[in-house]
Amino acid sequence: MEKEYGIIKAKSEHPVRDLLRVPHKDGALIVSHPAFGPNYFNANIEEMQKSYSHPVTGERISFREPTTSESISGASYDFENMAKLSIFDPRWLQTGRIVRTSKGVFVNPPRDEKGNLIIDEQRLEAYILREVNGIYRADSSDLGFAPYNSFTQGVQDCNTFAEGGLARALEHTEGKTAENLRKIASPKNYKRGVNVFGFDKVTDPVLRVAGLDSGRDFDDYRLYVYGDVWTDGNYSVAFGVLE
Repeated sequence: MEKEYGIIKAKSEHPVRDLLRVPHKDGALIVSHPAFGPNYFNANIEEMQKSYSHPVTGERISFREPTTSESISGASYDFENMAKLSIFDPRWLQTGRIVRTSKGVFVNPPRDEKGNLIIDEQRLEAYILREVNGIYRADSSDLGFAPYNSFTQGVQDCNTFAEGGLARALEHTEGKTAENLRKIASPKNYKRGVNVFGFDKVTDPVLRVAGLDSGRDFDDYRLYVYGDVWTDGNYSVAFGVLE
């Protein structure tokens, strides 16, 4: 029998997707590596939910939409050498869904029994269980709420941002500081501080995506944090969370 020589390639039923394991809250989180995209946020989510092969076992895997805190954990790991170079500097990170309302910003809105996102202000308020250091959060999910008076918009230093209600709600922390966002916004990464914008008060609730990137307009090299991106607007990337 004639023998065949040469490279023996791995056979997989689905495209292989590399994974990144990062610290998250009191445990670990596994996200896609690299992030999905660039594309619209909804399109990136559709791509996450397709079938892939595990890079080690070859088993079928898929990913789900991240919460804002999961995206922040994925980005903050070895930030200077990974996410900053591959995402924040050339593009931006779609962190997750937010709802801007008349009283503040809800992060990671839940879905109803039919799978529809809940954006009604009164219904969202009913999900919030308790107040923690000036913001509000649910214990069974990453749903959180930052009143407008709990954070500052505009240019600010790292600590002002990380200690503000918006950062703490996005990171879903009980502490007085959003530690992962403070790591990202550190002066060693962004000497000119942070610029927070697009989180303005509205009369009727609006669903948006919160974004993070390295602002580069007019040599304004700061961390940009913005909340005015449509789910079907602005091509960029998002981490998928391993199901």
